[in-house]
Amino acid sequence: MKIDPNNPADLSAQIAAAIRDAIVAGKLIVDERLPSEAELSEHFEVSRSTVREALKRLAAQSLIRTQRGAFGGAFVNRLSYHDAYNQHITTSTLLLGMNNVSFDTACEARFALERACADLSAARRDADHLATMRAEIVRQAQPGLSDEAFCASDVAFHRALVDGAGNAVMSYQLAGAVEAMQPLMNMITFTARDRAEIVRVHERIADASAAQDGAAVSDALTELEAYTKALAQSVFAARAQTGAEGKAR
Repeated sequence: MKIDPNNPADLSAQIAAAIRDAIVAGKLIVDERLPSEAELSEHFEVSRSTVREALKRLAAQSLIRTQRGAFGGAFVNRLSYHDAYNQHITTSTLLLGMNNVSFDTACEARFALERACADLSAARRDADHLATMRAEIVRQAQPGLSDEAFCASDVAFHRALVDGAGNAVMSYQLAGAVEAMQPLMNMITFTARDRAEIVRVHERIADASAAQDGAAVSDALTELEAYTKALAQSVFAARAQTGAEGKAR
């Protein structure tokens, strides 16, 4: 593991990257104890405080864990899908927000990814997944439900559909689509949408899942995509009109 002292990048970031690369490459395996702070300080020719900061960065990424005591130290962590899932949502949300990804691009990606698991979800979903979808539909139909609660229910419904595929890797990959892209799309379209229309399509999806009809699930998602894009177009058109009127005054 090496760093470049002439690189303008922060030394602790370089050390963290070097250790991370060693973990990814399998040079440092799960549960293996890392060299001590003193040993790492000597190896990288930096202060122990710089090493300590690098270890904090790795711990924040759940790549290592620290233990106290005679047999303590820093150890390579076994990254769980739960940990990776939450990080993936955060990264996806920041990536979309900071890079001004267009609504159509995010919408296209989100529904394409969700349709990819339609067949598996219809074939493998269990009673709990169906019960969650049905419960969220009932919740969405409540007249006094706030916009925030409706959006959360919308995410929970689609999360159940995705998780119904019974594939942890697919659930992880779609975390960014369902729990990062979807809330961003909801923020844009919530003022224009007809909740009854969304509930109707959700009922189609749940019924198709109950019948184990993957093609029907996919068709319903395509309908929901078209409806979502139409809502966005109406919202953007209204904003443009308001902006034009404001400039004309």
